[in-house]
Amino acid sequence: MVKMATQIEKRDFSGYPQNVGIIAMDIVFPRQYVSQADLEQYDGVSQGKYTIGLGQTNMAYCADFEDIYSLALSAVRRFMKKYAIDYKDIGRLEVATETIVDHSKAIKTVLMQLFEESGNFDVEGIDCMNACYGGTNALFNSVAWVESTAWDGRYAMVVCGDIAEYAKGPARPTGGAGVVVMLVGPNAPLVIDRGIRASHMTHVYDFYKPNLASPFPVVDGALSQTCYLQSLDACYRGYTRKFEKVVGRPFVFADDSIAPQAGAEEKTAESPKSDIDFFVFHAPYNKLVQKAIARLFYTDYVLRKEGNTSIAVTPAGARCDAVFEPFAGVALQSSYTDRSLEQAAVALSKPAYKKLVAASTLLPTNLGNLYTASLYAGLLSLLFTQRGAGLRGKHLLCFSYGSGLAASLFSITVPDSDEAQSAIDRIADIVDLSTRLNARVLRTPDVFNAALDAHEHAHGVSGAIKPKDVPSQENAWDDTFYLVERDEKGRKSYAIFNASE
Repeated sequence: MVKMATQIEKRDFSGYPQNVGIIAMDIVFPRQYVSQADLEQYDGVSQGKYTIGLGQTNMAYCADFEDIYSLALSAVRRFMKKYAIDYKDIGRLEVATETIVDHSKAIKTVLMQLFEESGNFDVEGIDCMNACYGGTNALFNSVAWVESTAWDGRYAMVVCGDIAEYAKGPARPTGGAGVVVMLVGPNAPLVIDRGIRASHMTHVYDFYKPNLASPFPVVDGALSQTCYLQSLDACYRGYTRKFEKVVGRPFVFADDSIAPQAGAEEKTAESPKSDIDFFVFHAPYNKLVQKAIARLFYTDYVLRKEGNTSIAVTPAGARCDAVFEPFAGVALQSSYTDRSLEQAAVALSKPAYKKLVAASTLLPTNLGNLYTASLYAGLLSLLFTQRGAGLRGKHLLCFSYGSGLAASLFSITVPDSDEAQSAIDRIADIVDLSTRLNARVLRTPDVFNAALDAHEHAHGVSGAIKPKDVPSQENAWDDTFYLVERDEKGRKSYAIFNASE
């Protein structure tokens, strides 16, 4: 019997490629969007229900000539052109989505038509799916490939994205659409930390798609929120335990910058610096992101109260703990639905949210939920908003959640080097998020709902279909793919829209 390694700190990574992680990123999203404030008025709900209650601003949605194939084709083609990468240099391509168009044929195989001119058909990888978690699974697989004996020296590419759509009702405002592309390789500006990540996976029916004739899911919103926070708890416990083994000391969560002294007269010993400079969360809607950072403050308190040696005991942590002492008798399961506890945690964490989280919410609040791409749209937002040395030498903690469920907490280190800073600045320049968001076209809720009705109809019927709309300067980006038709056998054909033609 082979003896398995049990101690993470004993592993020797010296023979592997070093600093493996994300080298480049980009995103594609539809040109059309709807305002959450307009939806509030249209749906007849109270003002602020979506904008404050959900924490959302706008939501991207697809025209009927767009689908997950056209978005993915556009994303990869534009990425390769922007970064001037040769298709021959891609050795692995893995796609993550839960937007199923064909229950047998992978989206990855559709993307391979982009590789035909280069003659490169030796490309590993295939689609992976589990609700919103697939993008993280594809990233982990790609990093593992580069670090393994299977690596042939070429890049890995991760394509993750979805069209998030819901039936009419309270869940519809939590939709969105977009595809993120990531290039993975060694000597990256965003290094995936080795040996320090934790996962939590179990069986729950909080969100699933049992009706194959409809693109819309079955959702238990309250259960899904509880599952999200429970998974965050479990992953944080595992992450801090592994951090202690690898780094050799307890993990520091809160420091004086987010839990300051009440006054000079109460001055105590300086707290050590937090081990995390920014947090990036999977974002079904921004209110849950706010609750997530608040939950970490409470979980950190619970672990210290248990005497967990993986959590550092600091003056800043003690000041945070004082807020939670009145809730010391709350049972763990009850803590997920205790409104008073939640309000106390959210109030305590507001400075931390503003300093450590808000920078990653630009795209999620303006595009909506991108499912598999949601976490990575947040990461891309952070790169853009913190360009110009804002991330140099920083550590990022990322939480990925997919219903059903699968979750992971992992960290990214940005090297303190000119090369890493230059690479991140290049990503920020290439994605140019402000310009692209401002160039979108606002549509009315009537037009938005009609588009989702058309998607539902096309999904549920067989035979040949041609989109009713055609791409134009008013509803499509230049130089992107669009659906021409679906024939009687279900085969789809696409063309590239060019406004000048």
